[in-house]
Amino acid sequence: MTSSIFHYAFTVKDIESTIVFYHTILGCSIGRSTASWVDFDFFGHQASAHLSDNIPPLDYCGSVDGVQVPIPHFGCIISRDEFTRIKQQLETHNIPFIIPPQIRYKGKKGEQLTMFLLDPSNNPIEFKSFTNQHEIFS
Repeated sequence: MTSSIFHYAFTVKDIESTIVFYHTILGCSIGRSTASWVDFDFFGHQASAHLSDNIPPLDYCGSVDGVQVPIPHFGCIISRDEFTRIKQQLETHNIPFIIPPQIRYKGKKGEQLTMFLLDPSNNPIEFKSFTNQHEIFS
């Protein structure tokens, strides 16, 4: 299997709060930018934040393991150590969770830590950490 870098472009209400959140709080490096967009190294992937006056409302139409989740959302699968670091950063900066850190599929195939939060522009983000990395797609 070939390793690829994923690119995701999303809308934000302003660049300043976006940089504080993704760079300062989450620790993502800043890439290229202009007055209307900024790229981040989002855990090895390219996330491009673009200014918009039309940010759609959240839709909790997804149900995963009995929990309603916002769709669409994006995020990253990370190590346990990285999950803990990000969780602590979010708590230190008083970023509320829309779905608090929890274990999904406990004791089953695909067991994972997961947490959902919103960036300053209301974009839902999920961070996951699998107990067994070989079960990501099974």
